Amino acid sequence: MPENTIALRKDVQEKINELGEADIVVGIPSYNNAKTIGHVVRAVQAGLSKYFPDAKSVLVNSDGGSTDGTMDVVRETTVDFDSILLHHRVGNLHKIITPYHGIPGKGSAFRTIFEIAKTLNVKACAVVDSDLRSITPEWIELLIRPVLNAGYDYVAPYYHRHKYDGTITNTIVYPMTRALYGHRIRQPIGGDFGLSGKLATFYLTKNVWETDVARFGIDIWMTTTAVANSFKVCQAFLGAKIHDPKEPGSDLSAMLHQVVISVFNLMEEYVTIWKDIKGSKPVPTFGFVYSVGLEPIKVNLDAMIDKFRLGVKELSVMYESFLPGELMWFLATVGDKPKEKFSIPDNVWVEIVYNFALACHRKLMSREHIIKSLTPLYLGKVASFVIETWESTAAEVEQRLEELCIAFEKGKPYLVERWFEEEEE
Repeated sequence: MPENTIALRKDVQEKINELGEADIVVGIPSYNNAKTIGHVVRAVQAGLSKYFPDAKSVLVNSDGGSTDGTMDVVRETTVDFDSILLHHRVGNLHKIITPYHGIPGKGSAFRTIFEIAKTLNVKACAVVDSDLRSITPEWIELLIRPVLNAGYDYVAPYYHRHKYDGTITNTIVYPMTRALYGHRIRQPIGGDFGLSGKLATFYLTKNVWETDVARFGIDIWMTTTAVANSFKVCQAFLGAKIHDPKEPGSDLSAMLHQVVISVFNLMEEYVTIWKDIKGSKPVPTFGFVYSVGLEPIKVNLDAMIDKFRLGVKELSVMYESFLPGELMWFLATVGDKPKEKFSIPDNVWVEIVYNFALACHRKLMSREHIIKSLTPLYLGKVASFVIETWESTAAEVEQRLEELCIAFEKGKPYLVERWFEEEEE
């Protein structure tokens, strides 16, 4: 077996042999999503039938061992084509439903989907989350069409989210990847992507499938790998993203840890790419952009500030080993302020994040230890952002995030200079 390939189950291999080749694969990773995955399957089926009726398409459910009947729901779900006026245009659609192997996580699920896409020699592939409640058949067209008709290799999602949904994206991942690689991909870890068969095959050649990429880190790894290796990238406006969001102060530490460690690991791999990039540029955007109503998200501001204060108190000795003295003074004093005056300015946050990246680069202690200690400071920045934007509209919040992105871009020379300090000494 070639390196990095995985063995597919016998029944899956038999199904692939029966199909021979296909044009499109749409993958749905899942783990105990019986309540929501039926809607996603119907949207995928309807989208493929409506927009690609002449294509040979395969829906792949890659499951992580669900015990709630998720795979049965996928197997039994069908679309009432009459109700969506498609009875004359039903396409050539097949299903493959299989557990995946490897480290439990979304990345391992994607690996199985990509392996099936590669074996079927597809032209285009898309992956969509299994907890989506806002997916429509049009999402499938928007993720696939730029690949088939315009020659793009990677289609990132662009959707409207509640202003306090996606706080890891908004405060760290989007501004930092934009500053590093110069592409304004608004949702680099959005979860729903389109890609060419060529890119799916390229992903399989990379030796990452036993790392954090196999867990939550897969989304940022896919986006960064596509950009850094000069694949043709765009984004597609999908409307609202309504899924099962978490309150920003809830336990997102595992996701934060795995996403941030993936960002920092990719900085090591692609330093020759990002070190000379200055500023950023928009990427082509497909779809008709419009305003949408979004479900509110509960925010426990007091809990976030309490966790920030406790973290700074308990971890200050560790922070002192890699954060500059003026940052330590700031962290020690901001926590004493009343809630309404609690604020972490953008330039301070940029300096914190860049110094965490530098600490990992210099291997001052274990990467896991460093990145886990970022959680209370991240919660502090989110709390500060919430206080500042509580009365703001969605458009005003987006403008505020643009200012944060510019702060990351302006602060990049600080990062580059210190990244190479040790090597030049």
